[in-house]
Amino acid sequence: MINRRDLFKAAGAMGAGAAMPSALFAVDAPATGGNAVVKTELKRLVLRHTWTTTMSSSTYRDTVHLQYQRDGVTGYGEGAPIVRYKESAEQAKQAIDAIIGKIAAGDPWKFDKFFAEVRRLLGDHQHAAMAAVDIAICDWLCKKLGIPLYQYFGLDPADAPVTTFSIGIDTPEITRQKTHEAEDFPVLKVKVGLKNDEETIAAVRSVTKKPLRVDANEGWIDKEEAIRKINWLEAQGVELIEQPMPAHMFEETKYVRSKVHIPIIADEACTHASLIPMLREAYDGINVKLDKSGGVMEAWRWIKFARAINMKVMLGCMVSSSCTVTAAAHLAALVDYPDLDGNLLISNDPYEGVKVQKGKLILPSAPGLGLKVLAS
Repeated sequence: MINRRDLFKAAGAMGAGAAMPSALFAVDAPATGGNAVVKTELKRLVLRHTWTTTMSSSTYRDTVHLQYQRDGVTGYGEGAPIVRYKESAEQAKQAIDAIIGKIAAGDPWKFDKFFAEVRRLLGDHQHAAMAAVDIAICDWLCKKLGIPLYQYFGLDPADAPVTTFSIGIDTPEITRQKTHEAEDFPVLKVKVGLKNDEETIAAVRSVTKKPLRVDANEGWIDKEEAIRKINWLEAQGVELIEQPMPAHMFEETKYVRSKVHIPIIADEACTHASLIPMLREAYDGINVKLDKSGGVMEAWRWIKFARAINMKVMLGCMVSSSCTVTAAAHLAALVDYPDLDGNLLISNDPYEGVKVQKGKLILPSAPGLGLKVLAS
């Protein structure tokens, strides 16, 4: 007769245990000695080009980084605050530091209960902080188990669709330059939502005939304008439109959806798993981001929820380092539209992780996230 401990060891060695992310390894888990050492810091990520959307324009982004050290193993996490939801990197760090003792004392093997308590202590508006904690614990757990994160979820990374490369709003000249720089990517994502949308698309189309996806970032407030622009974009080879109207304009978006032919994806409108069933009435899919959901485990839940009701799934990211982008990429085999290029937009990435070859995500095979630390 084989006991439970031997069964779980065998399952881990064969990769069979990866199919049950909620609690499998919490049973008879290895003993964990003492408290962890938890460290936080802010990192300023410098953009290769000024990044402009309908919401903001910047040359850098600050993110909060976390190290979780226990039993000789270090897990790395990152959270990129979303200004749209009134978050900042400084506030995220302060929120983590205020409960750092609780995080250090928690049992990572009982992570379902552990994460629920951390989320409660952080509060409802600290998604980036929660993401940093979650990603670091997931990295640590899979390093201890000796498996890459994707194996824990039972996934084959080769199944991931190609990722897009994003082109921010800019002058026609710089837009053409950015499009040339994205030559290796078979699908591009273009930011729109301002008065110069036609000019932006024309600049991209002067360089390439590749399939495009566009993100309006809530930029259109008139439903007839949204219909006109989306139908025009479809004629330009655009495959889908992300968040064409403000999140609160639900009925207007529902009307727009009835008049266009390409999928509409909810981003700013999708902030919690409980909203997904309602969103199905006005959107064809949702954009899942670790920095919105609060980490890997909650993002996995969002994806499964959306899939259960036949919605499309985009897996997006903020401007962040290879820490967050690699963590998200471990889930990419589950989605329709990976949009994981935030690390490619910066010039001072402190980590090396997921690679992109001709748009294909190439995940590291090392345990955990598989990150290589390049700078402190």
